[in-house]
Order: sequence, then structure tokens, then C-alpha cells
Amino acid sequence: MTIRSTWVLLGVAALASSAHAAEILSIKVESDAGIYTMRSTAWFDAPIEQVFEVYRYWDYSTKFSSAIVAARDMEPDELGRAQFYVRNKGCVLFFCQSFERQGYLEIELNKELRAFANPETSDFHLSNESWQFVVRDGGTVVIYDLTMKPKFWIPPAIGPFLIRRKLKNNGSEAVDRIERIAQGINSE
Repeated sequence: MTIRSTWVLLGVAALASSAHAAEILSIKVESDAGIYTMRSTAWFDAPIEQVFEVYRYWDYSTKFSSAIVAARDMEPDELGRAQFYVRNKGCVLFFCQSFERQGYLEIELNKELRAFANPETSDFHLSNESWQFVVRDGGTVVIYDLTMKPKFWIPPAIGPFLIRRKLKNNGSEAVDRIERIAQGINSE
């Protein structure tokens, strides 16, 4: 085999292995009067049931996001709703922040998760998230929506730009990790 043939085979192998890799399809971050909204869409090469499970159990969060330093599922509240706790820490340029969210979940198995932070036990006046799960192209698309109003300061003029850049830079690593965890769920 010639050196050229070897490089061609390596190129084909690289293309084949990346053809079914997790992918961020879109990210949009906006702000208005201190309220931030974000919508992202990602595709995973894994069945919807397995991807849903990774998102459903907060204990997985520290395995796929370097910004999450602690996360856990908590006992249901007095209304029987699943509870969660998460502590994030991260820096965007010179601005570093640690913040906590604690609240409840609404769950539609393999369809949608909704998380609502309690302002009394969180560093947010408002933090509502939802994840929609859709089977597409032999894998799973996750549509994430966030509306938040933090109790901490975010630079207003450059905040959305810096958040979007940070998410794009770190997001691909996170979706790759989510995909690997999801693909390994049945084998555990």
C-alpha cells in the first residue's frame, strides 16, 4: 500500500466516523431588560430513550458539562414533583461566577422536560428551561429553551455575545459527551 493510499483510507475513515457525531445545529442568545433567552438545537446519534435519560437524571450533568460542578436529583416535593439541584461555575473573559439553581421538574417521558428554578433557593429571579426530544435522521434532536433573569450581574452590552461564544466553544464537547453517555446506557 502506498503512502497516498494510506492517507486516502485515513481520510475516508475520519469522514465515516464523523458522519454520525453529535452536532450543534443552532444557538441563539438574546437579552432584553436583564432577561436572557436562549434556544439551541442539537442532534445526537443515539435513540430518544437513551438521550432523554441523560437529560432526565441531573446526576449525569457533571459528566458532560465542565461548567456544572455539582448536580443531583432530589426527593420529590410535597406535590410529588421531581426536584433538582445544580451548581455552575464558569468564566467568560474576566467575568467569573458561581451560581445555584434548585427547583422542580415536569416530565413527559421521551418527549419533554421542563425545569423551573425556585427563586427563594436559587441565584435567579427567573430560570425556566425546557428540552424537547424528537426522533430525526436515525437519531435524536434536542431543542433547548431557556428564559432566565439572574440575581447576579452580567455585562449588558457584551453579555449575550460572550455567552453565545462560550456556549459554541464548549457546547460541542458537551454534546459529544452526552452522546457517548447515551450510547452507553444500554450496555451498563
